[in-house]
Parts: sequence; structure tokens; C-alpha cells
Amino acid sequence: MTEASNFIWYELMTPDPAGAARFYGAVVGWNIASERDPAAGDMDYRMIGRSDGGNAGGVLALNADMIAGGARPIWIGYLHVADVDTAVAAITADGGSVHMPAMDIPVGRIAMVDDPQGAVFYVMDPKPPEGSEAQESDVFSVTEAQRVRWNELATSDPDAAIAFYKKHFGWGQDGEMPMGELGAYRFIQRGDVGLGAVMPLMEGYPVPVWNFYIGVDDIDRARDAVAANGGTITNEPMEIPGGEYAMNAIDPQGAPVGFVGPRKA
Repeated sequence: MTEASNFIWYELMTPDPAGAARFYGAVVGWNIASERDPAAGDMDYRMIGRSDGGNAGGVLALNADMIAGGARPIWIGYLHVADVDTAVAAITADGGSVHMPAMDIPVGRIAMVDDPQGAVFYVMDPKPPEGSEAQESDVFSVTEAQRVRWNELATSDPDAAIAFYKKHFGWGQDGEMPMGELGAYRFIQRGDVGLGAVMPLMEGYPVPVWNFYIGVDDIDRARDAVAANGGTITNEPMEIPGGEYAMNAIDPQGAPVGFVGPRKA
């Protein structure tokens, strides 16, 4: 692999896009489109707009058939690959599985897969708009509000998961934070950029899953907005290395989500 993969898109699957728009608008400041994107064809897919005019990801409305097939409210990340079919073949050969076969969409080619422990993600070879071929996705940022700032994998086998993502996506793993009897919180990197961490599966997580922490301008304002807008707080704001604060919640439709930002009060 010539270049390590990055997270280039995030997608919220939810049965209630309008309800999600109200919640994330209040907590994060996003503007989720009130109408489906015409380019998505038959799917109800809506863009997540940031205050600076960029996009933070998309919202896929779960219909009755999707829910009957096992789909649930969740955030899913997209990892960039040079060739989707080659990536899917390599992932399945290494113990992963395919949830949605490779397919072409107007903005590229995608497939939904999981790693050998069962954490779901997309792989994507994007097709940039004409004139923007050299532009990189900015939906992930280590520092900026209204973007995902931290990607956290909770998994049943951290050693195997780290080896898998190193092999297939070119990431590094350097440094960790002890969590007592729970094990280690192990940091992962793309080059010299900290992507997030891998941690053991804890009580309350029924299956391995990627969790995403969205940047907010003020963690206490966001915490109050979660509580006031139908969300459930599962971990109160806690100070993290560097002096900011992170918290965990479940949005009103049932998707787990994290938030991270400064404490201004």
C-alpha cells in the first residue's frame, strides 16, 4: 500500500432524518438537508452541512425493509481505498465479510464490509467533482468543530484488529493509555496524524463497533443540548489528554455517538 487510508466520509443511518436534523442541529450546529439528495436516486439520502459551507457526511434514512433486514441506527465511517474490489477481496480473504457488495454510485465506488471481529465500515474509491481532483476530504479533523475528531474501535480482539487495519489500511499503532482491569486504550495513527484508538469491548457494547467523536464548540453546552433534545447521556464529559473533554451519548433515534470539545465555563 502506497499511502495509508483516511476516513473520507461518515454516514448516519437513522429511521428519522428530520428528528436527527433537529438533534444534531442543536448539539453540533449542523444543517441536515430537509429533502433527499436527487443524486441518490431511490434512496432517501441527505447531506450534513457545516457552518463553513462544507459537508460533514450524509444521512441515510432506514426504511422498513432495511430495518427488517437487520439495519439499525448507527454511524458508519468510509475508508479510502484505491480499488474497492481488490480491497473487498483482501478483507474477505483475511476473515472479514461483505454486507453490501461493491457498487457504483455517482460519487464513486463503495462496498460495506466488516473486519474479522465484526465492526462494520465502508471502503470507497471516490470520484471527485470535476476540477476538484486534488482536493482531499475534510470530514475528519483532529482539531475542528463540526467534524469527526476521533475514531474509536471497540473490539473483542484488539491485537487482531490492530494487525488487520495495519495490513489493509497502512495505519500505525504507537502509544497507549491504561484502563485498569479493562486493558489498554491503544492509539492508532495515519502517518503522524492521530486517527483515534482501539479498545477492548466493554459491557454495554453487544458487538464490535466503530465509535465517532464529533467536535463541538463547548462540551457543557453540547451536553445540555443532548439532554434537552431527546438524547441519552451514557458517559458524562470527562477530561482527556490535552485538556479538552469527551462524552458519549445515544441520539434520539438510537445511534451511539461521541462528542469532544473544550470546556468554556
